[in-house]
Amino acid sequence: MSRMPIVFFGHGSPMIALEQSDTTATWKTIADRIGKPKAILCISAHWLTHGTGVTAMDQPRTIHDFGAFPQALFDVQYPARGAPELVARVTELLAPKPVFGDQKWGLDHGTWSVLVHAYPDADIPVAQLSMDVDISTAERWEIGKALRPLRDEGVLIMGTGNIVHNLPAMDWSDPNSPPYDWAERFNSTMLDAVMNDEPETVINFAALGADAQRSAPTPDHFWPLLYVLGAREEGEKAELGPNFIQHSSLSMTSILIGAD
Repeated sequence: MSRMPIVFFGHGSPMIALEQSDTTATWKTIADRIGKPKAILCISAHWLTHGTGVTAMDQPRTIHDFGAFPQALFDVQYPARGAPELVARVTELLAPKPVFGDQKWGLDHGTWSVLVHAYPDADIPVAQLSMDVDISTAERWEIGKALRPLRDEGVLIMGTGNIVHNLPAMDWSDPNSPPYDWAERFNSTMLDAVMNDEPETVINFAALGADAQRSAPTPDHFWPLLYVLGAREEGEKAELGPNFIQHSSLSMTSILIGAD
């Protein structure tokens, strides 16, 4: 493709890295449709900073940023190279906003739990862009907009998080338990806005009141979607899949935009 699509992955639990399921198979199908990018810039729900940073090391480490999971998950490595040229380009595109080059973070599970399925060979350079906790939702969309030229330079912009992410409310007894009405309403409203190319509804998601507060009680998993939508050219088609809510309050929806 002359212009790279953009994609938001609903990544769910880090255990998905070890799974073979309809969801992980669909992630691989999405990657196959996209093709092999020159580099990947990922915005993960799991890297929050003061200011905007980008991983700048030659060999980002695989971060196991979680607690009580099986040893097999801690054994997973995703040895992708870093992307110094991409770091320089991101810094240029976001100017005059300062961007710091980070040498400590690496690739967290929001990134590698998806990439081990989508691009299992780990042969594409990867950089992560952090999310500044001190900026507005509109500013997140604007950062994505500033990064649009990367798509014409062979770079895949991807976000990973969850549109609905309320862990305390989850029904842990059954992954197939029906979604709460508030989760269903919020997820549907956001997806309608995405499909109709109405980013202002997503930017102003908090206006949905109690549904938004319950669906995104902490907005870190929602924010990556804003960066992805900012990188969307007007009128580009969006496709959903997978698209479901598990454990009643965890949206596993993924969105591919701009694919042929």
